[in-house]
Amino acid sequence: MKIELWTIGKTAEAYLDKGIGIYEKRLKNYLPFQFEILPNSKLKTGEEHVVKQDEARLVLNKLQSTDFLVLLDERGKEFTSEGLAKWMETQLNAPHRRLIFLIGGAFGFHQDLYDRANAQWSLSKLTFSHQMIRLFALEQLYRAMTILKNEPYHNR
Repeated sequence: MKIELWTIGKTAEAYLDKGIGIYEKRLKNYLPFQFEILPNSKLKTGEEHVVKQDEARLVLNKLQSTDFLVLLDERGKEFTSEGLAKWMETQLNAPHRRLIFLIGGAFGFHQDLYDRANAQWSLSKLTFSHQMIRLFALEQLYRAMTILKNEPYHNR
């Protein structure tokens, strides 16, 4: 199975790009992994609903029926690091072709994406910028893989 992290819009801060690159490279040592940046909506409107709908259309057109879609969303399931590792192990043994984690744009997700999603994951009850979440999510995915491999990265 391939794991992918999709984000809407480019990362604006160089320090985040650097960290993302570090964890992207580390994850590739454990499994097929891809970090993909999807473009922001090109619509010239200030209406959140319209922008979210346009971004949802882009994502839904890229998905395949066998993909397992996880939205990174504040209302999603919270895990401990060990709990995420166990959940990842279950998913890695499932028949999905791709496990896709999606970080939305500035306005969040359209209802069509909630309807299509197989799961939602929340990193915290705190609110983080959608740009910082990219780095945090990658670090947690890497941590989960080191836990599954019983490597010393995660202090037990």
